[in-house]
Amino acid sequence: MDELDTTVAHPARRYNYWLGGKDNFAADRESGDQLEKHFPKVRAGALANRALLQRATRFLAAEAGIRQFLDIGTGLPTADNTHEVAQSVAPDSRIVYVDNDPMVMVHARALLTSSPEGRTAYIEADLNDPAKILADPVVGATLDLSQPVGLMLIAVLHFIHGDGAAKPIVRELLEALPSGSFLVATHATSDFGTPEQQALYRQLIEEGKSDVWTRPKDEFAELFDGLELVEPGVVPASEWRPEPGATIPQRSDINVWTATGRKP
Repeated sequence: MDELDTTVAHPARRYNYWLGGKDNFAADRESGDQLEKHFPKVRAGALANRALLQRATRFLAAEAGIRQFLDIGTGLPTADNTHEVAQSVAPDSRIVYVDNDPMVMVHARALLTSSPEGRTAYIEADLNDPAKILADPVVGATLDLSQPVGLMLIAVLHFIHGDGAAKPIVRELLEALPSGSFLVATHATSDFGTPEQQALYRQLIEEGKSDVWTRPKDEFAELFDGLELVEPGVVPASEWRPEPGATIPQRSDINVWTATGRKP
């Protein structure tokens, strides 16, 4: 906890705030409120993103037969985490969580328990260094990287700033995984905003008031180059295999792209 700086907003804690959690500080709430002031539907996007994680995990475990997951950018534990959803379908599922916030590690160690048949582990690492993640002994001890893995990159790639900067990281991670592995990703976008909103978002990035680097659909779709997209392909998070009878919000209320792809 010596590394924890409560005066600087952190994405994991801000996300926790938007989801209605209590594991956040004044700086996180201030950052969240500032973004919500400019983009009033940001909480709706966060909730849609969380629900997508649960549906995609259930798909991988129940329909695709995936039994091990590498979840990078975990965030603070809430209800129905990846391991809970996966192990509710297949109790022998194994999950490694990765995040770079020391507060997440404290909570993860206390809350991320596993089913007796499976295993859940956590490492503190950064998505910017995929080689370090893959080489971590905890990853090697928990997952068999010769067998298919569900790579979960949920609401984390948009913290990699720069045009085209996310793709090499995703490529490096996927290259380490065998055929039959899946990539599930979500990503913030400004595609559905008005020209004025898009200009405002660029201004917030330039002024350091937002740490989210939005990407258009084409650039997000490139992350899945070489993969077999699962239907319905690249869509807003709320439109990927929604629950029967679910109300589908306006795309401008969600502003999150998602897709799931299988490595051939």
